[in-house]
Formats: sequence, C-alpha cells, structure tokens
Amino acid sequence: MRLERRKPSGREKDEEAVKLLAKLREQLYSANISIVRQSAFRLSWMQEDGLDILTEALFGNSPRRTKGAAAYGLRKMRGRMRKCAEETLIEGLKHPDAKTAEICGNALIVLKRGKQAGKGGPRSKGKNPKFQIREIPNKMRRKRAPVEAKKPNDRAPRRR
Repeated sequence: MRLERRKPSGREKDEEAVKLLAKLREQLYSANISIVRQSAFRLSWMQEDGLDILTEALFGNSPRRTKGAAAYGLRKMRGRMRKCAEETLIEGLKHPDAKTAEICGNALIVLKRGKQAGKGGPRSKGKNPKFQIREIPNKMRRKRAPVEAKKPNDRAPRRR
C-alpha cells in the first residue's frame, strides 16, 4: 500500500521526530502483524501526533490488521490523550464501515473490562486463601528401624 506524505503538524520539535513519526506510520501499514502492533504501541506514547496517525489508520482505507492495531494503540494511550482516544473509539462505533465499527466496539469492551479489573477492592488474605500450602510427602523416603546410637564409652581405643 502506497502512503501519501503526511504534512507535519508543527508540534514536532526537530527533524528526528518527523523521521520517527514517518517511520512508525510506515510500519503501521506493514504486512508483519508484530511490527504493526509494536508501532501502534509506540505511537500511543506520542501524544497528539500519535493520536492523529492512529485515528487516520483506524478511519482510513486500510487493512483490518492495521485498523485493529490502531485500536490497540488508542486503547494503550496514556496521560492527557486517554480521553481523546476513548472518544475516538466511541466515534468509530458510528462509522459507516462495518469493519471499523466492529473493531472499535471490541476495543471499547476490552478497555472497559480493563478498568473494572484494575479498580477492584483489596483482597482479604486471611479469610479465604486462594491456595493452600501443604506438605508433600517424600515417596522415596522409607521407614527404617531406628539405628541404635553408639555410646561414647563404646569407642575403639585410640592408636598412638
């Protein structure tokens, strides 16, 4: 898939940031799903620029794996862009493309499940422990008759 050149947003500080964003954007459309997912995760740390690129990939005419990875990147957004990413996924539910709507719906389900699991109360360890510690008998050990201990007086005389 041939990508058009992205115009810089003006938020990039230097030429290296522009190159990195271009590289990550290109990797987002790769054939290797591992590379696609890693680039989506790295873009999730890029704040506004990452949000722009992931939104473009999610709503654009791209393969399903790219859309899924973009939704993954939006789910993994941290900091001040988290709410914007969640709003983008909600907006994606109303998208005319059924593929995009389904991917956004699944991403929101996973996002809500993660919030519920993370907000659980403290566990009580004393009442109902999850695992019980018990001794495991050694099957190799045999019961033998006790060996009579020698008395100190029964020693053999020392040689000099």
